[in-house]
Amino acid sequence: MRVTLHVWRVAPHGIPGAFLRLGLRRRCPDARFAKLLGTGTGTSFGLGDADLTRYAAVTVSEGDIRFPAWDRAAVSAARVDLEPLSSRGRWSGVEPFGHVTKKGEGMVLALTRARLRPSKALTFWRAIPSVAAELAGAPGLLARFGIGEAPIGWQGTVSLWRDSADLTRFAYRQPEHRAVIARTPVARWYAEELFARFAVVNIEGDRTVLGWLADEDEGAQAKR
Repeated sequence: MRVTLHVWRVAPHGIPGAFLRLGLRRRCPDARFAKLLGTGTGTSFGLGDADLTRYAAVTVSEGDIRFPAWDRAAVSAARVDLEPLSSRGRWSGVEPFGHVTKKGEGMVLALTRARLRPSKALTFWRAIPSVAAELAGAPGLLARFGIGEAPIGWQGTVSLWRDSADLTRFAYRQPEHRAVIARTPVARWYAEELFARFAVVNIEGDRTVLGWLADEDEGAQAKR
C-alpha cells in the first residue's frame, strides 16, 4: 500500500482552472482512497485562512498515482511518499490507512482531519488560535499547512516533524494543545475525525510548497 501526499502551487491566473478541476474530479478510480483538497496557511480555519494558489491530494493505492492535469497547471509542486505508523478515526466513513501501530525513525508527518458539528464550530474556532500560535514555535517543526474539503467545517492539518519525539512533545506537553485534546471529548466538536502519523519515506519537488520552515541542513535529511 502506497500513501502519497501531492501538493501543487498554481499561479494567480490559474485559480479558476484549479477550482474547476477540484470540483470536477473528486474520484480517482486507480486509488483505493483519494481526496482532492484545498489548503490554507494552517494559522486559523475558515475562509480567511484559505490559500487559493495551493492544492493537495492524499492517495492510498497499490501503484503509483499521478495527476497530469495538476502537474501541467502547477508552477511548483511537491510529492511526499509515506509509510503509515498509526491511524485513529475515519475519513468519509472509512479507515483509509488501515490499523497500524508501529514505530518509525527519522522525519514524520502528522495528518489531522475533522468534520465539525455546525453547532460547535464557533467554540472550536475560538479555541484554535492559541494552539496555532504554539505550533508555530514548536521545536522540530519542519513544515505545516491546512487542508480542507470545503472552506468551512471540513478541515485538517498537515505537519512535518524532525522526528516522532518532537511531534509527541508538542502533542502532549505543550499546554495549549494539551488543553484542547482534553477538551475535545467534552466539547464534542467533531462529527467525524481522523488522526494519523506517517514515516516520511521520500520528498520530491519544491519543499516551499509544503510551507517549509527548516534550514537547508534539516531539509537535506528529508530525502532518504
